[in-house]
Amino acid sequence: MAQADEMSSSAADSVQCPVCLKDFTPTTINKHLDVCLLGGAADTTASTMADNSEPPLKKPRVSGGSAPASPAVNKPGAGSFSLFHTNKLKPPQPGERAGLFLSKHSPVNNKGLKRGAVEEADTEPAAGTETVRGQTSVSVKAPPAPSLLTMSKPLAEILRPNTLDQYFGQSQVVGEQTLIRSLLDSQEIPSLILWGPPGCGKTTLAHIIASTSKKNGTARFVSLSATSTSTNEVREVIKQAQNELRLCKRKTIMFIDEIHRFNKSQQDTFLPHVECGTVTLIGATTENPSFQVNAALLSRCRVLVLERLSVEAMGSILDRAVATLRIRVLGRELSNPEDQDQTDGHEPKISIEQKALDTIACLCDGDARTGLNSLQLAVQAQVSLTRSCPSAQNGSPQEIVVTEDHVKEGLQRSHILYDKAGEEHYNCISALHKSMRGSQENASLYWLGRMLEGGEDPLYVARRLVRFASEDVGMADPSALPQAVSAFQACHFIGMPECEVILAQCVVYLARAAKSVEIYKAYSNVKACLRNHKGPLPPVPLHLRNAPTRLMKQLGYAKGYKYNPAFGNPVEQEYLPEELKGIDFFTWTPSDS
Repeated sequence: MAQADEMSSSAADSVQCPVCLKDFTPTTINKHLDVCLLGGAADTTASTMADNSEPPLKKPRVSGGSAPASPAVNKPGAGSFSLFHTNKLKPPQPGERAGLFLSKHSPVNNKGLKRGAVEEADTEPAAGTETVRGQTSVSVKAPPAPSLLTMSKPLAEILRPNTLDQYFGQSQVVGEQTLIRSLLDSQEIPSLILWGPPGCGKTTLAHIIASTSKKNGTARFVSLSATSTSTNEVREVIKQAQNELRLCKRKTIMFIDEIHRFNKSQQDTFLPHVECGTVTLIGATTENPSFQVNAALLSRCRVLVLERLSVEAMGSILDRAVATLRIRVLGRELSNPEDQDQTDGHEPKISIEQKALDTIACLCDGDARTGLNSLQLAVQAQVSLTRSCPSAQNGSPQEIVVTEDHVKEGLQRSHILYDKAGEEHYNCISALHKSMRGSQENASLYWLGRMLEGGEDPLYVARRLVRFASEDVGMADPSALPQAVSAFQACHFIGMPECEVILAQCVVYLARAAKSVEIYKAYSNVKACLRNHKGPLPPVPLHLRNAPTRLMKQLGYAKGYKYNPAFGNPVEQEYLPEELKGIDFFTWTPSDS
């Protein structure tokens, strides 16, 4: 009887590890946790629990009571972790055990984490698996779609890939046979500048590199944003990187989002440390690095140009999203029959039309963030509408179908990629100019619409049309210049949106007009002649000079000048300096000088 009481007392005082779920005595639990949380719990044996002779690494607190074996970790409110309290009623069920180290919505890889830092781990709900200590892959059933879609986090952030296998698009940059892919696989990561439009995968690619580096332990990853980081903070990170390299022989990968927000002097901070390999710099920018990144820094990095995602790539991203959220696509067979039972009996069953997914893929303009968040918005709206409906109170699960109209309603905004101060601004005006030069009125109207619908200043376009009227039309149609000037004045008078048709009329007129660039070329030759002249410029001939005073007349100014209106026939008279006599700038080329 005494032996049974002793066994029950021992079981009651045991503490369960929240990681490996083994029972330990209060004197050994702290020592075990330090080993288990660092990934060594698999090597912990029963002898660790039995061996009470060794002093623990951390002496457990003892309550003020008389019982000697009652540690403070077993008492809520004693300043200890509630996860470590002894469960005297019953052992936790498997589902409860999984909940101890899984987040509410996604599995967490907690390899190498210290206590209290579990929330900082990278999460990937889309994978549906949990990696325990980098070895065992346990299948975990993802939460139902409404649970994920009602989260405060954007869907694009929840479903951010952690591996290149889940990274769709950009095959020309990180495809199977590319140089960058082989370097990433071998963990020989060079300094990179990721240049591309919003939502094309720049930040995601950096996070994939971070995830791989953390898993392999080859590098330390630090993420900063140029919009909120000061130069002193950057220097502090670099100082830590120097210590890390000197003490642990481990490099530091520094990711700078929106690196173009740093001015040239701030960018110079990275130069010596990127040069000597203290840090590996990965910068992300939506602006042309030729203009926005210091040339010295640019020469030390490799520029990866990421294109806007194609419709096919967006379709693959959306298919992965609906598969992860277990949203049924109408007209498509389920790959996993278990997905039919996607509700707990009370959550609504969600379906979506294939046409709705196609609409998102086409209208998001190659922006994965916009596409995923639009899907989340459409589904969230329908889920909220169903839950507020009186018929949803009867307890039976509701059927929700997301249609194309629901998706379009969530995309009621301009999805045109256009930046009035960025490279796309110059790309579009160049396309407009060249389309008019090529007499392609349809293309000219298209590029005009791209600019105006994207928010371009109509007066800027009108000024460019005035220039085009002289540069490309010129004397072939002298009325083109008055047309362009009138269009500018009309835009100034009435503004947008009424002036858009005025600009369209001018664009079509200039595109259809005859073209001549002889004036543009002739004046360009004049500038080249002046710039290439060696020595002092030739003086103005005396007979062409003005002579308002007696002294000037005595010096020969205006002497011999023939006043043309005084003659009935053309006058033979030289108007160029002696050195340029007989030159024809309409046919002359700089090589002739």
